[in-house]
Amino acid sequence: MSMKPFERTEAPPGGSASNSQRTVPAISDAQLASVLDTAADGIIIIDDRGIVLTYNKACERLFGYTAVEMLGRNVNAIMPTGDSRAHDSYIGNYIGTGRRKIIGIGREVMGQHRDGTKIPVHLSVGEAVTSAGRQFIGIMRDLRARNESEQRLNQLQANLVRMARVSAVDEMGAALAHELNQPLTALMLYLQAVERACAKQGAANAIPTSVMAILEKAVREAERAGSIIQRMRQFIEKRDPVRKRIDLNPLIEDALELTILGSPPGTRIVRELASDLPAVMVDPVQIQQVVVNLVRNALEAIKGTEVQVVRLSTSLRPDGVAMSVLDSGPGIPPAGISELFKAFSSSKSQGLGLGLAISKSIAQTHGGDLIVDPGGRGRGACFTLLLPLPDEATAGATTETEDGHNGSERHRGW
Repeated sequence: MSMKPFERTEAPPGGSASNSQRTVPAISDAQLASVLDTAADGIIIIDDRGIVLTYNKACERLFGYTAVEMLGRNVNAIMPTGDSRAHDSYIGNYIGTGRRKIIGIGREVMGQHRDGTKIPVHLSVGEAVTSAGRQFIGIMRDLRARNESEQRLNQLQANLVRMARVSAVDEMGAALAHELNQPLTALMLYLQAVERACAKQGAANAIPTSVMAILEKAVREAERAGSIIQRMRQFIEKRDPVRKRIDLNPLIEDALELTILGSPPGTRIVRELASDLPAVMVDPVQIQQVVVNLVRNALEAIKGTEVQVVRLSTSLRPDGVAMSVLDSGPGIPPAGISELFKAFSSSKSQGLGLGLAISKSIAQTHGGDLIVDPGGRGRGACFTLLLPLPDEATAGATTETEDGHNGSERHRGW
């Protein structure tokens, strides 16, 4: 770029210059161009008609135009349509009135890349009166990284506030499960008492068979409700992780019963659980948390699809036991795969984006992993939880019973 060197006053030969005639080091065009082109911010100098006189390397990177393309061109080429049409009148109004709206103040404005992308920039404008006329110097700083950081921070703060609400609901859920336990126990006892009373009736006053069948169903449903409440209490209670040697299939069944409560009609859960799987050494509640999260995600993925099926399977592998959850949804878009297991990364409006990150962490702390086949092109996504087999040191651990307790910890009521 062409720049006129600063003028200087030479000192008299053989003598010193006075204060008003001290030597000012000359700055060459090359030196000034180097200063401009090494600046991190974009620098543009225009005349009073908006014609670009100087355009540095940072501007080239910011707007996509080269200096050759921009020198001699109106600066409105790097402005969005609305601003570009009005920019010349802005300059005319300032020259005519002397009233400053941005000169010496600075503010955030929008620039435009040559590909049409809008770019937020902080613009500072200075003014210089030269022998060639009035000129304006604009210094522009790209605000995209800052704005993205602020947006990310705001999102994290919103997530933290929501996590506080979730924590409060979690405590309410524990209290609710405890409170529901007592009336359910009473309901079951009353039903059993009615059932026994009916059974004692003589032939003359026999209770119809249909009524007895209804009572039996009511007792079974009360038992089922109590079982669900018990599992909910175990699932949400605060406790230290405890790993036990346990069969995986009954654990999955319990988690499924919690997960499919309230699932939309028409949804099919297909179980393909391998028989004779070896026991695994896990924390039951943590593994149930993984199962619940994966199945809930699968149910979310198949909403609105023609075929709504979630297929859950277990299998034995050379390196351990695997549990897979396959849905009939559209699969995971390629753009979302890299962010899938990162905390606070979620495509759902109601999600915190923590479920998969926590699930993978749980799998890895158990010595296993959580992997995904993203599917697509007519295939749904498939998440696979891998768990290692117990080593010899833990092979003699007590195997839990199907109700989730070892032999000395069976249920003693609800």
